[in-house]
Amino acid sequence: MARANRLRGLLFDKDGTLVDFDRTWGPAVYAVMTILAAGDRGRLEALMAITHYVEDERRFLPTSPLIAGASAAFGHLWAQALDRPADARFLAELDGLFREEGLRFLQPLGRPAEIAASLASAGYALGIATNDTEESARAQARALELPMDFIAGYDSGFGAKPEPGMITAFADHLGVPASRIAMIGDSPYDLLAARAAGAVTIAVLSGPLGAAALGQMAPLADHGVDSIADLPGLLARIDASGNDAR
Repeated sequence: MARANRLRGLLFDKDGTLVDFDRTWGPAVYAVMTILAAGDRGRLEALMAITHYVEDERRFLPTSPLIAGASAAFGHLWAQALDRPADARFLAELDGLFREEGLRFLQPLGRPAEIAASLASAGYALGIATNDTEESARAQARALELPMDFIAGYDSGFGAKPEPGMITAFADHLGVPASRIAMIGDSPYDLLAARAAGAVTIAVLSGPLGAAALGQMAPLADHGVDSIADLPGLLARIDASGNDAR
C-alpha cells in the first residue's frame, strides 16, 4: 500500500525546466521582434532594449522580463515601442506569434519525454504550469510527446505565477490537497506560487540563470536538483523516507 504522504502529482514549469529557454526563445523572440518591427531598425532596437536582449548572442540578460513573466506583463511596453494600442487585439497577435515561433524553434532540455513517461509509469499525475499561453504549452507538450494530465497557462483562468491558482487548480483536478503536489521549476515565481498554495517546492538549476539562481531559490525550495533528470532519484528518496515530503 502506498504511503498516505506520497506525492500524488508533479507540476512542472515549462521554460527552463522542460524546454531549453535560451535555445528555444532566444531565436524565437528575435523572430517575433523582427516581424513586429517590419523592417524598422529603430523599433527593433527599442523592442530589444525593453526585452534586455543581446542581439549578437541571441539571448536574454538575466534581468529580462521575458524570463518569468507573461506577455501581458510586458506587452504594453512593446505596444508603446511600436506605436500601437496595447489592447486585446495586440496581445492576441503577440501570443500567436510567440506560439508559432516558439514551436518552430522548440528545443527540449535533455530527454523530458522519457523522464515524464517514467514518472507517469511510477504512478504520478503530471502537469504543466507556465506563464506562456495554454495553447502554446499544449502545442509544445504535443511536439515533445509529454504525457500531461493537466496544462495551464497564464490565460487559463487561474492567474499567472507567482499567484497560486495554477497549483491549486492542479490539486483540485486530482482531488488531493496541495500538500501532495510538488511544483518543479527554475524560477522563484514557481516556488512562490507553490508555497502560497501549500505545495512542495523543488528547484531545478536548468533555467537561463543556471546555478546563479540557487541563491534566489534556496530559501523557497524544499528540495533542489540540477535538472529533471535527477527527479526519479529524489522522489524515490522522498517516498522511502516515510516522512513528510518536505
